[in-house]
Amino acid sequence: MTIKLENQSEERIVEAAQNGHLESFGALYERYHSPMVALAYSVLGDRDLADDAAQETFAIVCQKLGTLRHRDKFAGWLASICRNVARSILRSKGKSAAVNFQERVGNQNDTDHHRDAIREAVWKLRPADRELIVMRYYDGFSQAQISNVLDISPQAVNGRLFRAKRKIEKYLRHSGFTGEEYGTL
Repeated sequence: MTIKLENQSEERIVEAAQNGHLESFGALYERYHSPMVALAYSVLGDRDLADDAAQETFAIVCQKLGTLRHRDKFAGWLASICRNVARSILRSKGKSAAVNFQERVGNQNDTDHHRDAIREAVWKLRPADRELIVMRYYDGFSQAQISNVLDISPQAVNGRLFRAKRKIEKYLRHSGFTGEEYGTL
């Protein structure tokens, strides 16, 4: 079965993958691997573990793709599986999702302290807000990409990003940083 993937809707690509077309599954992997790593990172706080979680997510999806009824909901379904895999890894490692910034050793300059303060503020956000911030500002995904991956409207992405940035700024102000020190998120 030959399918020109570049001209197909995502629903058709998902359908072809469900029917065993490996190139279609590969196209879905290429499209969503990086967002799943970012999503897993927002849970795990470790890039290597996040990459492992993304790989495990696609292994599960490969096995369960036939059970997906609503092909137009593939990205949200995938993200849900990825979150569950990342949380499972977190539990199995006995880790906390929060990154410990006090463990750093050696001399740090002011820029390092400011960067750490921002990262710490991000990790204090609730998980849903943290995943938006990580995907947008740490991995550079557009609001449209985030909307697609998380299966929420672009307006919801924009509003949640705005509120999450305000929470970060509030945390930083309470930690003694001024606007000039961390700039605008």
